[in-house]
Amino acid sequence: MNNRILELLEKQGGSYLSGELLSQELGISRTAIWKQIKKLEAAGYEIEASRRLGYRLMGRPSKLTMQELGLKLQEKQVSMIHGIRLFDAVDSTQNIAQRLAEDGAPEGTLVIADQQTNGRGRMGRKWVSPHGKGIWMSFILRPGMPIHFAPQLTLLTAVALCRALRAAAAPLDIGIKWPNDLLIGGKKISGILLESTAEEERLRYVIAGIGISVNLTKEDFPQELLDIATSLQIQLGRPLGRAEIVAGFFAQFEQLYAIYQKEGFAPIQTLWEALSVTLHKPTKLIIGGKETIGTPIGLNEQGALIVQREDGTRVPLFSAEQVPPAG
Repeated sequence: MNNRILELLEKQGGSYLSGELLSQELGISRTAIWKQIKKLEAAGYEIEASRRLGYRLMGRPSKLTMQELGLKLQEKQVSMIHGIRLFDAVDSTQNIAQRLAEDGAPEGTLVIADQQTNGRGRMGRKWVSPHGKGIWMSFILRPGMPIHFAPQLTLLTAVALCRALRAAAAPLDIGIKWPNDLLIGGKKISGILLESTAEEERLRYVIAGIGISVNLTKEDFPQELLDIATSLQIQLGRPLGRAEIVAGFFAQFEQLYAIYQKEGFAPIQTLWEALSVTLHKPTKLIIGGKETIGTPIGLNEQGALIVQREDGTRVPLFSAEQVPPAG
């Protein structure tokens, strides 16, 4: 019932909706409407009430709530989520999702937190995850496919996230840096970490971890990161609804995951290459501690990045550090 009231108030776009119309729409008394409004206020929603005009939504909770997440997922017609674990603060959503997967949690189990105290990215790097300002989440996949397909899932996740953020934060030009970062103007706004467990060369489960710097300000970043990291709010000039972004991502992911399972990697490859900021630019690559200069020219059918070296040879890479060459 709360979700339905919230949906109707949101559709008003900040205008009043009378208690009488709410009562007629939901088939309950105006007293019952008032009680439900009080529950929404207790959950952190700011609702202005007028005896003459009715109710209007003035603000959303600074914390993520099950009500708002549920409403947004329902609005986007997302069906892949089968259980949400919402936390105020955790060490890492990735750690919790892994424990749940080992205990048999189904595909589509989502772990999301308002804060991470020890969030991590690739190669054990820490991720800045302040309270109430970003999206820090991990979800379980059980694709049941051979282990060598795992890199394709990282690329699929990047495409879904890039498409969702472009829609939520238009007109920002957001692109994918291989293998797992999203950038605006060369600065990182999001990272993706997929960790898998296999048995007899088949994936038992995959934990997809995503961190998105949504409403962080410059003061939230350490000084040494300001030249390489940013947030959607800094770039757009206004805050964004985090639950809306979460739902938008899963709507994109669910659609692409279904295409991938039906048609294979080729459609995902095409989309990734179109969104990439990595391709056709000479790049310094650090592979096994050794530096080489090459130009990424595309993906192969396994999901490896094809790099053309200065001598014209081409090599497929599944993992490497990529930084712009000096000068």
